[in-house]
Amino acid sequence: MIKPGFVSTYLPPAGQQDPAWWFVFHGDRLLVQVGEQEARLPLLAELAELGLAAVRWQYLGTLDGCHCYAAEVAEEAPAPESWSYQGLRRLFGLLPEPLFWLAGRASQVVDWDRTHQFCGRCGHLNQPKADERAKECPQCGLVTYPRISPAIIVLVEKEDAVLLARSHRHPPGRYSVLAGFVEPGETLEEAVAREIREEVGIEVRDIRYFGSQPWPFPNSLMIAFTCHYAGGEIVLDETEMADAGWFTVGNLPRVPSPLSISRHLIDWFVAKYPDAPAPQSW
Repeated sequence: MIKPGFVSTYLPPAGQQDPAWWFVFHGDRLLVQVGEQEARLPLLAELAELGLAAVRWQYLGTLDGCHCYAAEVAEEAPAPESWSYQGLRRLFGLLPEPLFWLAGRASQVVDWDRTHQFCGRCGHLNQPKADERAKECPQCGLVTYPRISPAIIVLVEKEDAVLLARSHRHPPGRYSVLAGFVEPGETLEEAVAREIREEVGIEVRDIRYFGSQPWPFPNSLMIAFTCHYAGGEIVLDETEMADAGWFTVGNLPRVPSPLSISRHLIDWFVAKYPDAPAPQSW
């Protein structure tokens, strides 16, 4: 997640000439230099140093005092020599963590900027709003903000076991906790109970907030909870889930990377058992 060293603001500095972090997107792919164990972002005063021009750009704020910009280049713009455009998932664990999460923020801002050029109510060309990161229609006054889609993610405990599941999109052996999007008019706690009931058929109690994490695939905010099993037998929603079961700390399958909040939940559960082996990542 973005660390306290990041200060978000929408107003770019006047006459900025110092090197800045540039999060440059070609569609949904980020411009980076990729090595064997790390990736590097452009640190430049302006994009022209790489022979690139922005179709549109947004100022993000500062990271440890360094200015940060999100930009989009034209579809026909090739990557400069020694650079390449990579999907964010490919960069998980390669970019330093603060830059990875800031890249996620940048991708969402760029996508919103691209897809909200025109008013969704009357079709008129939008204009940037002067006092916040938003777009305003000069014709009908509709204001639109960057989209955020809230989703719950939840760890369910049953005595000394934890509920883990595998969706159809994951190969055998890869498991995680349950998650799903919040519906209109629904509280977060109602979403937790509904998603668990829909996906595995059980009831839960003692729903407690755990933490949150932005998840830019494409624009989610993951809101994590823990809870306890209250009743029922596991019955899979076979349209979404391939498998689910109760696992003790000595019998865990492979679980997500330590960067993800799903893994934070699992590590929290494992930490209750000091002699337990560390979980193995995908």
